[in-house]
Amino acid sequence: MTLYHRAVRDVRGDHLLPLSTLRELHPDVYAREAAKYVGREALMRERVGRLDCLWTDVLFFSPVNPGPLLDAARQSGRAIPPVRFWTLDATHLDPLRACVRLVRPWPGGVKPAPDPADELPFTPQTLRETSVAPPATLARLRVLPGGAPPILWMDVPHVLYRGEVPLSALGEARF
Repeated sequence: MTLYHRAVRDVRGDHLLPLSTLRELHPDVYAREAAKYVGREALMRERVGRLDCLWTDVLFFSPVNPGPLLDAARQSGRAIPPVRFWTLDATHLDPLRACVRLVRPWPGGVKPAPDPADELPFTPQTLRETSVAPPATLARLRVLPGGAPPILWMDVPHVLYRGEVPLSALGEARF
């Protein structure tokens, strides 16, 4: 099973690092990446119960191929150039340090409270069951308003990994 992570520019070192580690080792990179959470700062303090850590202590991957998500966003009339993603064979992750988190729709743009039942074990079966883009997500992306940012992953399952991933384990794809 392949996992996807949007490729990062200005990578430092030889590992993909979670935000909490970037804060210590590369404060400038941390500041740039943390800016994505402006207006959603509470999310950075959210606990990941299954992994006994904070949101900023994990790396985020998706079992969902980003191609159909980007195609749906392009159908809304957006001129989205090809986007570079890193790929990772799921077997590179320690299952005891990973989980699949279901991400519920955000009614009215407000993120619902986390539900421990949405954190699933990191197993081949769970990955298979969560690897297809939700139809509601594709429908949302096809009708994006002109000024809205095309947030692909807002309501797509995530793989959360507590740890670092060597860059040498990553492949690359463009969608």
